[in-house]
Amino acid sequence: MNRWTHSFLIQILLVFSAMGQTETMEESEKDLLNYSNIKSVLKNDGLVEEKKKKERIVKEIKKEKQKINISRYNYPDADDFWLHISEYWLVKNAQLLRWDFPKPEYGIDSAFKNLLENFGFFNKHYKILIVNSPKVTHLGLPAGKDRYIFVISLPFMRTMDLTKVDISLLLLEDMLRLEKDYLKKNLDQKVDFLGTNFHGKEAPKKEMIMKFLGGYDEIIFSKGFNFQQQFEVTKQMDSYLKSDPALWGAYFNLLKKIDRLIKNDLLYKDYLKIYPSPELQMQWLSPKKKVI
Repeated sequence: MNRWTHSFLIQILLVFSAMGQTETMEESEKDLLNYSNIKSVLKNDGLVEEKKKKERIVKEIKKEKQKINISRYNYPDADDFWLHISEYWLVKNAQLLRWDFPKPEYGIDSAFKNLLENFGFFNKHYKILIVNSPKVTHLGLPAGKDRYIFVISLPFMRTMDLTKVDISLLLLEDMLRLEKDYLKKNLDQKVDFLGTNFHGKEAPKKEMIMKFLGGYDEIIFSKGFNFQQQFEVTKQMDSYLKSDPALWGAYFNLLKKIDRLIKNDLLYKDYLKIYPSPELQMQWLSPKKKVI
């Protein structure tokens, strides 16, 4: 083999060797671009993102659970609180008031609703509870904003032979007292805790609720409302009823009936302790007499 031939063979071998290296590099690139490898990378990235997503969800769930747990320690807001206290007082005094007895439909509800609408009182929500006891003659209990519970005695209504108009006027008086928050003010109990949270603090004691119930008892059965409060309610009734002389006259006559009752029937001798005084109310209504 001459030198030229040997050199030619070497060159051919170098070319094949280079071609082999090229194929190896191409195969490596193909491996890098292999679909299964890409799929594995994407899968790993997806799992990481899914893990992060689940961690965020778990974190949010823990926050919500904590909020729910803390909310269990909320004091009720004012509306709920007064409704519950008033209803609790009625249940506590069920035996004394005797409100759980069969009774016909007296039509008081519709008569009172008509009276309210005549004077522009709309969206007022109330319940009227008729009791078979003279211990409470008539009464308004707070039940939240624009919500009232009215109690009226069946023996009281029958003794005076009250009409539906008379009863509606009494209920209107009671509503005006509630609008002015007289019962709440006369309780003289702190209510700054309403709507707050006692999580991590001392739990409310039963004695606190009992103080409110005791305050209800005192006002409803013995203390009642003062002369200034009665004067303001009477003058407000006067301002409403002046536009309807028939109703104003009915109210004046109603006060006369009550005045006669408490002067002649010992069963209602304590009426003056609660609502002073029908005789003075008539004087306050009289245009020529101004007695405060």
